[in-house]
Amino acid sequence: MSTERKPQSSKDKSWKDEKGNSIPYTRTTAFERLTENKATRLLKRARAIERELAEFKEEVRDTQREVYAAFLKSKGVDISQAGKGNHTWYNFDRSIKVMVDVQERIEFDDLLITAARERFSAFLADAVRSDVEFVGEMIKDAFETTNGKLDPKRVMGLLRYKSKVKHAIFQEAMGLIEESIRRTHSKTYFSVWERQQDGSYQAVKLDFAAI
Repeated sequence: MSTERKPQSSKDKSWKDEKGNSIPYTRTTAFERLTENKATRLLKRARAIERELAEFKEEVRDTQREVYAAFLKSKGVDISQAGKGNHTWYNFDRSIKVMVDVQERIEFDDLLITAARERFSAFLADAVRSDVEFVGEMIKDAFETTNGKLDPKRVMGLLRYKSKVKHAIFQEAMGLIEESIRRTHSKTYFSVWERQQDGSYQAVKLDFAAI
């Protein structure tokens, strides 16, 4: 985090430039004095808003945890056994909704995912029956790369067919995919929405660029 910047003003006999050189105040122009003053004021205000948003995010996070725990308790669910996925909750008349969106970044172990690809190739070469042909295109699509990288959603989508295709080689490939998964980190996004007159919900814009 950057330190608090002390503005340079007419009270200073000299100002520091970007190289740290001392420039006599009398040698600065009216435009330079204006930009120094206005930029410093904007930075101070921006930092204050940043701190306020950080505090608000913590308040939303704490409130979400409280509401989620209360919901689980009302349903007789042990909170320690509950998942931490996406969920949405509303106020009493459903004019306000709060959304929690947990996004996990998924990567794959290179050696294991390569082995899985090879087992799928063996499966496609061996499984000529019509009842498993449907998964062939899905396998090919899942292992197509963009800029040399796999699409985690498409690869993970193959796991939906683990219980549907009993072929031994296919099951080996499924096991290799599961073993290759690396959840490097997750990020949680919170949003607050207000119902409009037409019944739709509009998010409160907390993103500076979205306003």
